[in-house]
Amino acid sequence: MARKNEIQLLVDQFARLPGLGPKSSKRIVLHLIKNRTQLLEPMVKMLENFTEIIDHCQICGNVTLHSKCDICSDENRQKNVICVVESVIDLWALEKTEIYRGQYHVLGGVLSIFEGIGPEELGIPQLINRIKNEAISEVILAMNATVPGQSTTHFIVEQLEGLNIKITTLGRGIPSGGELDYLDSTTITSALNSRQEY
Repeated sequence: MARKNEIQLLVDQFARLPGLGPKSSKRIVLHLIKNRTQLLEPMVKMLENFTEIIDHCQICGNVTLHSKCDICSDENRQKNVICVVESVIDLWALEKTEIYRGQYHVLGGVLSIFEGIGPEELGIPQLINRIKNEAISEVILAMNATVPGQSTTHFIVEQLEGLNIKITTLGRGIPSGGELDYLDSTTITSALNSRQEY
């Protein structure tokens, strides 16, 4: 078997990114090579710096360059409402609507027995402690409308039993099996506005 050259290895790395296949990756790599000075060199420098400074917010799990993200640092946001999402990309989708002004909690996935992802791996105990200690009055469970997403929602609801707080889910403007990142802002806004008690 022939050894892959460095260009093919780079194409293979790009192909590992979500939404990119071999053809798209080849086009990207060739475009970067063609525009080495304007694109490739600055990108390499940015990525080197990025790996040194990028982290997750110690409060909500959002990606940040500091120990506390811009959302958690914003004094103008509602402090008594937490929206629980599966991933940072879901947080970004909700933020894009510019309608939600509360706090977030990013789980980083969903419960999965097969993959060995339990409540501890998702930081659910930290979420429950946060809800108890921060005088939260409403928890919006904005997990994706998939079977694992709904199972995770149900588990969190069980953990919140006995706490005198309002628990809501996004309205069903989101299709079954739909993921927040693939929805337009209007659909997400509609789902936020029509959220219902769980």
